[in-house]
Amino acid sequence: MIPDKEKIKKLFMEGGVEEVIGKEELCKKLLSGKKLIVKFGADPTRPDLHLGHAVPLRKLREFQDLGHKVVFLIGDATTKIGDPTGKDKTRPVMTDAEIKKNAQSYIKQASKILKTDKKLLEIRRNSEWFSKMKFYDFLKLMTMTTTARVLERDMFQKRMTQGRDVGLHELVYPIMQGYDSVELKADVVLLGNDQKFNELFGRHYQEKFGQNPQAMIITKLLVGTDGKEKMSKSLDNYIGLTESAEEMYGKAMSIPDSAMEEYFKLATLLDYRKIKIANPRDRKMLLAFEIAKTYHGEKEAKKAQDNFVKTFQKKETPEDVKVVKISAKMIKLTEFLVKAGLATSNGDARRKIEQGGVSIDGEKVLDYKMELNKKDNDNVVKVGKIHFARIKFT
Repeated sequence: MIPDKEKIKKLFMEGGVEEVIGKEELCKKLLSGKKLIVKFGADPTRPDLHLGHAVPLRKLREFQDLGHKVVFLIGDATTKIGDPTGKDKTRPVMTDAEIKKNAQSYIKQASKILKTDKKLLEIRRNSEWFSKMKFYDFLKLMTMTTTARVLERDMFQKRMTQGRDVGLHELVYPIMQGYDSVELKADVVLLGNDQKFNELFGRHYQEKFGQNPQAMIITKLLVGTDGKEKMSKSLDNYIGLTESAEEMYGKAMSIPDSAMEEYFKLATLLDYRKIKIANPRDRKMLLAFEIAKTYHGEKEAKKAQDNFVKTFQKKETPEDVKVVKISAKMIKLTEFLVKAGLATSNGDARRKIEQGGVSIDGEKVLDYKMELNKKDNDNVVKVGKIHFARIKFT
């Protein structure tokens, strides 16, 4: 491999890089032309990835473009413990079936960004070694660190101060994540800044096993669509990689102006400094278009933009509203929202209605007990700003 100095420089300077640990050694390896092993780990605790996850994935793609191999590590073993990072209570244990289903979804979604050539991408699971490891071998790993070091984690300190439980199994999570790097012989790991504590254990254990410690490229955490908290499904401020172009476009248009620059830098390839558009709305439309185009192509992004203009600027109903067929004579509005995919549960539907987020043919509905029948045939139900469904009684 012939190193490209300009592209190597870009690895450290752009794409949301917040900090690089072991930069000097990593630069030497990159300039040597050696093919590196680049680790990226994900615990499949949920079925969907979002734009926040895409920040390190885009950086991984840059390594692939330079000819290096990305190892996408599915933490199916560590998922059973649950990463305590940022959690004020112990996570519930997931089933093997849930973990397997989510893992398959992660790989499919990550492939929207990563090259899938086997020379450049390898999928591994940490159950490969932890399911075979003998108890005394794991005890040996535990002798290589101290309780004091593990308890340095701020979340453990916070929970103990508040009198909340810290499970004994949670204390071994960073040990397991650190040992992953030993098994993979990782040269570098890509991570969000919330994983810094765990991946420092990777460097620690690699040194204990006589390996050169992995470099760490730490990327910024993308703020959510609320412009306040980090992007998270639990906070409902996310843009999912599996969402439609229309949903992506609409959600991007909802972010506050103050977050636009960050989104341009972390979620697109455009240089924010070179954008000569004065009107904030037009700049945001460019941002929304670029995000939708990245994951759905230019044609779908243009369609999403046209629908947005019709719906919000011209106050029209989109042309391709999905039709939800109802075979019964009557259906509760809450049940219809769930059936149409506009709410996750009857409780969620009730909350949306009571908060004023639901309308039928432009008329706001506040009565969650409302029932729909044939007189409502062909009416359009709208939830929030971008979700629509047409009622069709059959």
